[in-house]
Amino acid sequence: MSRKQISLLLSAVLLIGAVSRIQTALNVDREKLGLTRVEPLENAPPVLAFTTVALGGFRGLISNALWIRANDLQDEDKFFEMAQLADWITKLEPHFVQVWLVQSWNMAYNISVKFKDFSDRWRWVRKGIELLRDDGLRFNPNEVLIYRELAWFFQHKMGQNLDDANMYYKQQWANEMAVVFDKRTPNLDELIHPQTADQESRAKLLREKYKMDPQLMKDVDQLYGPLEWRLPESHAIYWAYNGLKAAEANPTKVKKDDLITLRRVVYQSMQMSFQRGRLVTNLVAQSFEFGPNLDIIPKVSLAYEKAAAEDEANYDHILRAHRNFLRDAVYFFYEHNRLKDAAYWYQYLSQKYPDKPILDNKPDSLPATVSLDQYVVLRVTEDVNETSKDRVQASVEGMLINAYAALIQGEDDRYEGFKLLAQKIWTAYMTKIPEERKPAIGLPPIEDIDRVIRERLLNPTEGPPAVARAILRSRLGLPPETAQVAPSGTNSIPQKASAN
Repeated sequence: MSRKQISLLLSAVLLIGAVSRIQTALNVDREKLGLTRVEPLENAPPVLAFTTVALGGFRGLISNALWIRANDLQDEDKFFEMAQLADWITKLEPHFVQVWLVQSWNMAYNISVKFKDFSDRWRWVRKGIELLRDDGLRFNPNEVLIYRELAWFFQHKMGQNLDDANMYYKQQWANEMAVVFDKRTPNLDELIHPQTADQESRAKLLREKYKMDPQLMKDVDQLYGPLEWRLPESHAIYWAYNGLKAAEANPTKVKKDDLITLRRVVYQSMQMSFQRGRLVTNLVAQSFEFGPNLDIIPKVSLAYEKAAAEDEANYDHILRAHRNFLRDAVYFFYEHNRLKDAAYWYQYLSQKYPDKPILDNKPDSLPATVSLDQYVVLRVTEDVNETSKDRVQASVEGMLINAYAALIQGEDDRYEGFKLLAQKIWTAYMTKIPEERKPAIGLPPIEDIDRVIRERLLNPTEGPPAVARAILRSRLGLPPETAQVAPSGTNSIPQKASAN
């Protein structure tokens, strides 16, 4: 063998050794990005199995070309053609998580707002959700980012009021969930252990169409609830919880920031559920309004404290949000005539944050110097200038509940005062809203809110005991509920709220 041949052979050996080191690093990066899959796809349709095996390395090149073309079609407002290309892109790169995130976001946020008709918007928002839930998680069941994005769609796109069509989204979702729960208050046990053909059919619908496990829903409900499963916030918590479980099962593939985002979705959605997590009208009527879910306040508080303990970088920020939540909780309890609960949480707030002011722009308003009654009176003054729909509606509802409690007590002056205050808060809020924003963030007519509260108080299931309901019916000039006489000695008049 000549010297030249030996030299070339040694060079080849050195180059192969160098390439092998680079290839090792590339393999690690490909594994992290989900670009390498040696195992066969499970439950894949034939077209996906073909493209992922037969095209090999050319899949990326074809995907890039389709992506460029899809962007051009979107710029030309050819959304349906673009959606077809997006479907092909996800089939070419089913394990590249960014494909699912970008395409679903594009549908739910960018394309949906191009349409004026709310039903068209909802169609694209739902397509974005289905892309992640039905296909993205099907091929990437342990991808935390997909769970995070899916939870965000429920929390932000459907739950918040930044989109003018948000109430339409909530209505459509509530209608779909009403089918699952047979137009009744959600009963998860009958879906976990169905006893009838109808229950089996609805349990199958929940599992196969909405990809939700009723047993897991019950676990979430016990941990964070009671939740109203016909509202989007509960589903945001459900998918975030699934993401946290997937992260526990795959700790090496999870970034710290992803976990922080999932925890934030949980406690922020619980906060939203506390403020307006209760349906107060009949879904059969195809319309509903919200009310606060005061029963989950202890669990919301725990969720904030747990998140603060797990997230050192945002510790102070989370505790500040927790303090704001506690101030709202005290206020909501007081407004809804649950004075013992209000006193308990005011004491908890005072012990947890004794050196923090409890009123905005009043640094000297420490818990030790402001009584519970003084705090609530000052907060009512703030609510006249409030801009949050959920807080204002909760305030109006609370004033009306206190009004009817005063009427039962025979305190007509306080009854009229609470009614007047509710009207003033409603008027002050509605006058500040631009006319074009009223369909999105406006309150229902004050008469409708009053009717819902009155019907709830007169309802034998939801309202106060029979004697209190009888007194209220009499004061309102309504016929008796039944011909039966309530047992003598029954102390059924609710505890009255303080006037000061």
